[in-house]
Amino acid sequence: MSLTYPSPANGTENESAGDPAVHRTYQVRTFGCQMNVHDSERMAGLLEAAGYVPADGAQADVVVFNTCAVRENADNKLYGNLGQLAPIKAANPGMQIAVGGCLAQKDRETILKKAPWVDAVFGTHNVGALPALLDRARHNSEAQLEILESLDVFPSTLPTKRDSVYSGWVSISVGCNNTCTFCIVPALRGKEKDRRPGEILAEVQALVDDGAIEVTLLGQNVNSYGVEFGDRQAFSKLLRACGEIPGLERVRFTSPHPAAFTDDVIDAMAETPNVMPQLHMPLQSGSDRVLRDMKRSYRSAKFLGILDKVRAKMPHAAISTDIIVGFPGETEEDFQATLDVVEKSRFATAFTFQYSKRPGTPAADLPDQLPKAVVQERFERLTALQDRIAAEENAKQLGRRVEVMVTAHSGRKSEETHRLSGRSQDQRLVHFTVPEGAPAPRPGDLVTVTITEAAAFHLVADPATAADYSLRRSRAGDAWDRAQADSCGAPAPGAAAGRTGVSLGMPALPVRSR
Repeated sequence: MSLTYPSPANGTENESAGDPAVHRTYQVRTFGCQMNVHDSERMAGLLEAAGYVPADGAQADVVVFNTCAVRENADNKLYGNLGQLAPIKAANPGMQIAVGGCLAQKDRETILKKAPWVDAVFGTHNVGALPALLDRARHNSEAQLEILESLDVFPSTLPTKRDSVYSGWVSISVGCNNTCTFCIVPALRGKEKDRRPGEILAEVQALVDDGAIEVTLLGQNVNSYGVEFGDRQAFSKLLRACGEIPGLERVRFTSPHPAAFTDDVIDAMAETPNVMPQLHMPLQSGSDRVLRDMKRSYRSAKFLGILDKVRAKMPHAAISTDIIVGFPGETEEDFQATLDVVEKSRFATAFTFQYSKRPGTPAADLPDQLPKAVVQERFERLTALQDRIAAEENAKQLGRRVEVMVTAHSGRKSEETHRLSGRSQDQRLVHFTVPEGAPAPRPGDLVTVTITEAAAFHLVADPATAADYSLRRSRAGDAWDRAQADSCGAPAPGAAAGRTGVSLGMPALPVRSR
């Protein structure tokens, strides 16, 4: 579908819009899942390939929203942001606003009707059209709407500006073949399409050649990879193949589906040294009746059995999850079943959500939609339980020596504590200090420290002496220095500055349960 709408706000262009010698600036604002985060890296790459440059904190000439349609407040969040930009654009007529992602795929013309100052709307299947749509909107002084019903080109063939030089996302599939009654994703991203293994491994190798030491494999149901070309063990084979890539130190993946999680994947995780002892396994509900109503094709006993098998092979694995509270018809007995499974599962962290009705999903038409007050009260009980479990599980880390990959972003209190931050192999967040006189790490370097404090959502390591701290400078740290030099930034050891081209609207990795 390709339509144009009159866009009176585009009648005049500012200097940077009208003069090709002046680079137009951009900002990408992201909401939603890791798939959206990676899509935003592609949007940034496409814009830079077309000559745009990051806004670096200033008001951008082009603002792109990469939207989510999963949660109920997704619409409010988008239109609230668009409303804030309306007077800014009125004062800067050459400014352009584009909306892409799942909500754009779903709402289409509605976005232009509610926010006629938007210049371009594009869907999940045609991310690559973004620069052309902006050019057409500017040339024709008309808003552009282009929504494709199926994928025109696999997104990984598009230019990508990675948000991090030391780690990267690699999509192994797009779309979903499941029919969960609460989820609108299959309708927006289509049926699962798998990339060939050689293409995936070539992209992983390219990231490693560019300095990355960590890669996260992405798929809507990542462990069902291979269904399109008929190989049920394709995902475990892919994990093992990643283990053969020199220089790749950490491999992660998200998100698997419990129904398709097989023993060969567990074996591959345990037997491949660079596959990290960390697993994100969405539970959604601990009630078998609710799981049936959700059309989740597993039951609580199977879910707990998977965790038992994982921990038998990887005793120190940290397991995280997703849980929905207040699905239509959920009784107090159903909710108690969820609490029971959470207690048994001992999740390191959890993303907990209150059920929200999404138009177009079967669950939206189910009877017995629960009152908000009931859902809120259950949500608070669940998060209190998970917070306690997370604190208890983190307390078990006290005294452990852990290897931490230093990240570019430190904690909120870093100026007071003078701590840097990073992720352990099991993905726990660790804030640490560098002992006086010891060498400071760069983002991408690896430090080994002993955990001295534990809280529900993070760990702390304050080495008493330099002997308790060891630094391993890495190729990823070297890549960070090169990137800083290329952008005229000083390669300051331990600097907390990050790239500003892609503004992420959610944490890319699980940090806390609420």
